[in-house]
Amino acid sequence: MTLTLVLVSLISGFGSSFQYGYNVSVINSPAPYMQDFYNETYFNRHGVPMDSSFQTLLWSLTVSMFPLGGFFGSLMVWPLVNSCGRKGTLLINNLFSIVAALLMGTSELAKTFEVIIFSRLLMGIYAGLASNVVPMFLGEASPKNLRGATGIVPQLFITVGILVAQILGLEAILGNAKGWPVLLGLTGIPSLIQLLTLPFFPESPRYLLIQKGNEEQARQALQKLRGCDDVDDELEEMSQEVWSEKEEGHLATLTLSTFRGLRWQLASVIVMMMGQQLSGVNAVFYYADRIFQSAGVESKNVQYVTVSIGAINVVMTLLAVLIVESLGRRILLLAGFGLCSVSCAVLTLALNLQTTVSWMSYLSIVCVVVYIIGHAIGASPVPFVMITEMFLQASRPAAFMVGGAVHWLCNFTVGLVFLYMEAGLGPYSFLIFCAICVATLVYIFFIVPETKNKTFMEINRIMGRRNKVGIEEDKELEDVHAVPGGQEWKKDIFSSDL
Repeated sequence: MTLTLVLVSLISGFGSSFQYGYNVSVINSPAPYMQDFYNETYFNRHGVPMDSSFQTLLWSLTVSMFPLGGFFGSLMVWPLVNSCGRKGTLLINNLFSIVAALLMGTSELAKTFEVIIFSRLLMGIYAGLASNVVPMFLGEASPKNLRGATGIVPQLFITVGILVAQILGLEAILGNAKGWPVLLGLTGIPSLIQLLTLPFFPESPRYLLIQKGNEEQARQALQKLRGCDDVDDELEEMSQEVWSEKEEGHLATLTLSTFRGLRWQLASVIVMMMGQQLSGVNAVFYYADRIFQSAGVESKNVQYVTVSIGAINVVMTLLAVLIVESLGRRILLLAGFGLCSVSCAVLTLALNLQTTVSWMSYLSIVCVVVYIIGHAIGASPVPFVMITEMFLQASRPAAFMVGGAVHWLCNFTVGLVFLYMEAGLGPYSFLIFCAICVATLVYIFFIVPETKNKTFMEINRIMGRRNKVGIEEDKELEDVHAVPGGQEWKKDIFSSDL
């Protein structure tokens, strides 16, 4: 771990991932004051109060534009990172955040709520790009023994962003009638800091060597990141992908989805991303307020309890950063989804019995805390690390595009569907989340390998065996072809016998 790598991780995480978490949570506390602003603006324009159904529609759009923008942002990952690079994409992405922050911060002065809804869409596009590009950038810039830890750093900053938004959103600070425009506008500051500092740090060495073909720039970037001049071993490991890059070119999303040599990698990404978002994390946060109130917490103090839950989320994600390289990715995934599934099952029971058994309300609080711990150590941070590690350079951008699209589409779907689930099923909604967690856990147990301390080539070899290409294809892929200079290379870098 060098100072350069630490600074790259911190600047990338704070300048990009932080805003993702911040904007997930920032409109929760000031929601009543923002809705009053919507009503007042409408009344000043039309002379009549806003219809309640129209107000509900506007607020639903305000909330849902963020995940919808995240979906569109994910679709931009593949073309941008291939043409502008990882660092270049992050720098360009800051423009979305800064413009949105200016619009939201001045919306009250301009007497317009439409720009808030539009700005939420821009922030969603920003978050969709950031949530995919930052893990890719840090994963490619890190040595194999630190790739898991740096890969979880973006999720750590997401949880920090949520916590900071919860703290600043307290009514005593900025979550009030006068402070909410400032609260929304602050999101541009981290982007401005990243825009001014990130250009002084190196681009992804793998991008420079494999996709740009510039060995000298790649060597210089590696030397800065590693803090030493001897980087020949890593350059050699990267160069093994160069021949495949020349043969296969960049894999587009459609090609990736039909390429037999990557079918289990792609399936694993989709399952982990669906499990991450459909496991009920948003529902648990939605239920948290009423669970705490049923346990005797006064309504005016619930916001402080919510902040404490956010703090637990940060602490447990930090713990994941510290232990992922010793315990591995697979054990954190299994433990995380296991804790989530048990918590959902017990929470269903506790919510149904809390009106008849007094201490069940306290058991509900324990379930919420255990669920947050499980999600923070495994389900939230590790899937993005696995995308980086299970795909090679040619297919990684397309894989992140698919994974990000699934992530945001499921996020958007849960936001739309959960209220109807809650109305129809009540606490039994958590049984559905429990089933999703169990299904994801079973898939990970049988299919997803441990990737700790392995090179991208080694991981690809392990996954390639699971793809079980045909016998004739295997023989063809076994052929060794001579190349100029006496080197030998396998024809298909994605093969089962790489």
